[in-house]
Amino acid sequence: MAMSDPIADMLTRIRNAAKAKFNSVDIPGSNFKTDLTKVLTEAGYIKNFKFIQDDKQGVLRLYLKYADGNKNAIVGLQRVSKPSRRVYVKAKDIKPILNGMGVSILSTSKGIMTDKKAKKENMGGELICNVW
Repeated sequence: MAMSDPIADMLTRIRNAAKAKFNSVDIPGSNFKTDLTKVLTEAGYIKNFKFIQDDKQGVLRLYLKYADGNKNAIVGLQRVSKPSRRVYVKAKDIKPILNGMGVSILSTSKGIMTDKKAKKENMGGELICNVW
């Protein structure tokens, strides 16, 4: 059976692996997921990642980040825009997550970026998820 929302599946795999204290998690690869992972890495929520090529679509291996005392760097992940209900925001309507402690990730015409970068470049787009 085909997966209807691969981004929600990716976020759920990351959330579950972080709660289980895994060092890494494997996700079926795609260009969008790779770009989303780059943004998560730049924001400091993931330690590192690598794309493993195989005969099919490839595998994206994410190495999760933990603070002192095995505390998760990712406290929460929330999917905002879904295939059944897309959520678009203008640059002026982008709101900070937890007073700036978290980030929103947007898909804009210039690629995937955080809310701070989108606001700086005055770009709106589809609100993919919130991470804190």
